[in-house]
Amino acid sequence: MLNLEIVTPEKKVFSDTVDSVTVPTESGEVGILSNHAPLISTLKAGVLAYTRGGSSERMVVAGGFIEVSQNNVSILADIAETADEIDAEAARTERETLEKELGAWKGTEEEFETRRERLEKAQARLQLVSGK
Repeated sequence: MLNLEIVTPEKKVFSDTVDSVTVPTESGEVGILSNHAPLISTLKAGVLAYTRGGSSERMVVAGGFIEVSQNNVSILADIAETADEIDAEAARTERETLEKELGAWKGTEEEFETRRERLEKAQARLQLVSGK
C-alpha cells in the first residue's frame, strides 16, 4: 500500500492509501507500487492515475514535483483536476487557439515555451474528459 497525497497551491486535492500510482514526469510515465525506490522528479502535464480496491481514478496534473519515499508518494502540482472540474469546450477552444498561435510563432522562445506548456495542459484535459 502507498500513502498518496496530491497538493496544489490552493488546496489538498487527495490524501489516502492506494495500491498503485501512474504519473507523467519529464522523463516519461512512471508506475509506482509498494516499496518503490526513492524518486524525485518534475511533473509533466498529463493524466495521473491511481488504483485502490480494484477501481481506478484519473486526474490531470501539471507543473510541480513528485517525491516517492518509504511508500509515501507526495505530489506538489500547479494544477490537479478531475474530469468533473474540466470545461471540455473551453479546453478544446484553448487548444485550437494555441495550435494556431504556435504554428505561426514570431515571438520570443520564452513566450513560445509558456504557450507550449498551456497547450500541453489543454491536451491533457481533453485526454482526461474523453476517457483515453
